[in-house]
Amino acid sequence: MARPHRKPKGRPLDGWLIVDKPSGIGSTDVVNKLKRAFNAQKVGHGGTLDPLATGVLPIAFGAATKMVPYVMDGTKTYRFTLKFGEARDTDDAEGQVIETSDARPTDEQIRAALPAFIGDIMQVPPIFSAIKINGARAYDLARDGQIPEMAPRPARVDKFELESRPDADTAVFTVQSGKGVYMRSLARDIARAAGTVGHIAVLRRMRVGPFLEENAIPLDKLVGMEDTPPPSPDLLLPVTTALADIPALAVTEAEAARLSHGQTLSVVDFMGRIPGDASPDGGLVRAMAGERLKGLVRLESGRVRPERWLSPGDNTLLPVQALPDGETD
Repeated sequence: MARPHRKPKGRPLDGWLIVDKPSGIGSTDVVNKLKRAFNAQKVGHGGTLDPLATGVLPIAFGAATKMVPYVMDGTKTYRFTLKFGEARDTDDAEGQVIETSDARPTDEQIRAALPAFIGDIMQVPPIFSAIKINGARAYDLARDGQIPEMAPRPARVDKFELESRPDADTAVFTVQSGKGVYMRSLARDIARAAGTVGHIAVLRRMRVGPFLEENAIPLDKLVGMEDTPPPSPDLLLPVTTALADIPALAVTEAEAARLSHGQTLSVVDFMGRIPGDASPDGGLVRAMAGERLKGLVRLESGRVRPERWLSPGDNTLLPVQALPDGETD
């Protein structure tokens, strides 16, 4: 006998909420608090922040959860304070001291070490991270006293600058990076390269893709005391806001119609319109007819291939199965 279909609990809300996460709470805890506060059916986040970290945490409601991968691929900006002299097992202030050093690098030594960490680099993640090793989370293994072997992973760092030097023990850096870059690893490694050891004492994220620090709402203004009125759904930004910093490709209505039916088109047909910051090797772009978003396409092997297309009326991007080159439906 078939089970009766259960109606999802909560309201069907769609959109983005940009939260300024405080220190001392995990990203999943923020999601759970906001799901209860908004009485929402489906909520997720666009990129984990460590409990110690503060700053921009995009929260996705309903249809926006399908946009999370695009947000996580976006540019991120951080500021962190590196404390010299102590290496910690978590690579931040919450961990146990595992090594000390009396060496304190000069500004010149730090700046000389920075170029090796800019561009496409290989980075060893912290042992206290969510990476899976043989099916287990690295942080679970580390908490059980097993030191996991962390393999280097490719990472992209576009900017890594020494911003200030409050005193000999600390240095403040700004970083602009792509997906999957660990600030704790950058802090640990730049300290080593400058001739000492260190860990992150303070970490703040200021940007995730199109979502900026100045637009973030402090969590305590959304989830306050028990008698605080529930937050308004009017605070949510449109689902497609998440795509605002993806390069835009101008398309005609005829081209949009063909792409929406799964046809791939030759890049040659778009010469003069391909955005300069879009990668020709798998780069994602927004297909725009005038000011209207039509969908997302990829530039691949000389073709423009549809990936997701905007569903009329509800601002939901649905997957498109691209037809083989030259075929029409």
